[in-house]
Amino acid sequence: MEEFSKLIELMAALRSDKGCPWDKKQTISAFKTFLLEEVYEVIDSIDQSNHTAIKEELGDLLFHIVFIAQICKEDGFFDITEVVKGVYNKMYHRHPHVFGDMAHDTPIELKWEELKRNEKDGYSLLQNISQMLPALLRAYIITKRAAKVGFDWPKLEDVHEKMHEEIDELRKAEQSGNGEFIKEEIGDLLFTIVNIARFHNIDPEDALRATSNKFVHRFSYIEKNTDLSSATLETMDKLWNEVKGMEKKGH
Repeated sequence: MEEFSKLIELMAALRSDKGCPWDKKQTISAFKTFLLEEVYEVIDSIDQSNHTAIKEELGDLLFHIVFIAQICKEDGFFDITEVVKGVYNKMYHRHPHVFGDMAHDTPIELKWEELKRNEKDGYSLLQNISQMLPALLRAYIITKRAAKVGFDWPKLEDVHEKMHEEIDELRKAEQSGNGEFIKEEIGDLLFTIVNIARFHNIDPEDALRATSNKFVHRFSYIEKNTDLSSATLETMDKLWNEVKGMEKKGH
């Protein structure tokens, strides 16, 4: 595609001897932060259903990918063409139900894991999940993968029972006053709630992000309508319920 080729040429020019001083001094390590920022900006635009912003943020993310590939090309490792070729071949190979002779009714989730296992030496269903992921999202991915091979509760009610069990264990930990014990039980409770979200096909990261945004919106209403330095809890609760009621009425 002509536009993509022009982007690659632009990136090479920015990194050339006559290019941009800032672009020339960047290293791959710097992009760990840049990439996270860009990915979350894409997610924000998706949450807002803002397709103009989605287009722009995807462009920013693509630019960072091309930037990293350019650095790797200069260091003699690979270029963007190899990146595109590699992902094309991988995705083609992992969809034999579309491009091969595998029956369409074959459980693709199980086949996908089998294909990845054959592709990678030492592949593990769970060990290869990045520890850099947000903890809530990582827990969700871990439980989804384990469930794919049958390691799961038979029904949602069983997970609810487990949640109540974990709440009881947390209360016991709190009574003990043991900080490490409390920390462990909070983790167990959160992990169980992640499984409840999974049973409902809800990404817990999305759910918590929406709730956090809702909390910020309601608290901002309190800030605008009272002096936080002197407001009582009763006043703040009243304002909280006021804005909550406005939300339900669609204001």
